[in-house]
Amino acid sequence: MKTNVIIAAIAAVMIPSAVFAQQPRPQLPQADYQFTVIKENPITSIKNQASSSTCWCFSTLAYLESEIIRIKGIKDQASYPDLSEMFVVSQSYKDRADKYIRLDGDLRFGPGSEADDVLHVIEDYGIVPQSVMPGKQELPSHGEIDAVTKAYVETINKRSARGVSKTWKAGFDALVDTFFGTAPETFEVNGKTYTPASYRDELGIVPSDYVTLTSFTHHPFYKPFVLEIGDNWRGDPSYNVPLDEFMSVLKGAVEKGYTVAWGSDVSEVGFTRNGIGVLVDTKAIATTGSDQARWVGADPAQAQKASVEIPKEIVPTQEMRQEWFDNKTTTDDHGMQIYGMAKDQNGTLYYMVKNSWGESGKYKGIWYVSENFVAGKSMDIMVHKSALPKDLKKKLGIN
Repeated sequence: MKTNVIIAAIAAVMIPSAVFAQQPRPQLPQADYQFTVIKENPITSIKNQASSSTCWCFSTLAYLESEIIRIKGIKDQASYPDLSEMFVVSQSYKDRADKYIRLDGDLRFGPGSEADDVLHVIEDYGIVPQSVMPGKQELPSHGEIDAVTKAYVETINKRSARGVSKTWKAGFDALVDTFFGTAPETFEVNGKTYTPASYRDELGIVPSDYVTLTSFTHHPFYKPFVLEIGDNWRGDPSYNVPLDEFMSVLKGAVEKGYTVAWGSDVSEVGFTRNGIGVLVDTKAIATTGSDQARWVGADPAQAQKASVEIPKEIVPTQEMRQEWFDNKTTTDDHGMQIYGMAKDQNGTLYYMVKNSWGESGKYKGIWYVSENFVAGKSMDIMVHKSALPKDLKKKLGIN
């Protein structure tokens, strides 16, 4: 105890108090970007995760909706799929509670997760349309259910030394169902009756067809490893590939008509609230509030109004990526969907990104994120295995 007090006292002296203070997110002046679209693959409508930490679900379902469009060859936008986020979120909460108790609380219990979690839910439970399970809130606001479910599992875990009741799981599931809605056993779409599993199969989603790639040097290349981030609570592995191949897969997939589920750090000043992501050499300060405000600032009126030249970017290397991951300046913040490519007036390549913060920003929910930003700040990407080059599939042992 005494040693801890001494360490805490030293830390208080050595670490500036500003580190602990909540500060307004700095805003860059808005440059005069002019984009020319090179490639644009189909996406569904922009959604709003609002005050919920469920980007992992919104972005991955957006990705899978585009996959359904691609697989089924759907041309009519009126026929585009709209999948239920709250179906996936509720099943994920239930699975995580079960694992939390089985691990005696040795697991992060919170609302965050990863793209692979969505595949697990769809594999195990199927999927339903948004119209069948829209959730019980017009816009998600999950502060209450997040607090209540965490307190519930913590209480069960504390009492587990005396044995766990047979009813704790039913009680937890009832909480989740009350908040998100109850998943249907059967439902109708266009006059045909489905179960969640048969609807998944009808849509052509095969979860095992999707692979997740990352690029770090603290594990061997061309081998899978479990990315060490707290939200990867299921322990899903990612295939580790060199940065040049990582970026080549991304670009090649978009060029061939695929979209990509993208996990990234967005706590950079260059990731603005106005639809731009560039890798400027400035440290970011995150704020609290809604999910959007948390990462890119709470008040657009605080941004400077002057038009300026496009800022100079860092050109990231493999070594930079590793350093940023190790020192926590690259963090696992947000999931989005990459669906196209564009160039600015200087010829710089940008990826077109569908976000889940509603129709916000200059581009109404779309972000233009530079190739440098994606190379430097990506945590991982998910692609259909058929989008991988043959030589890389061979190196990874993927059929």
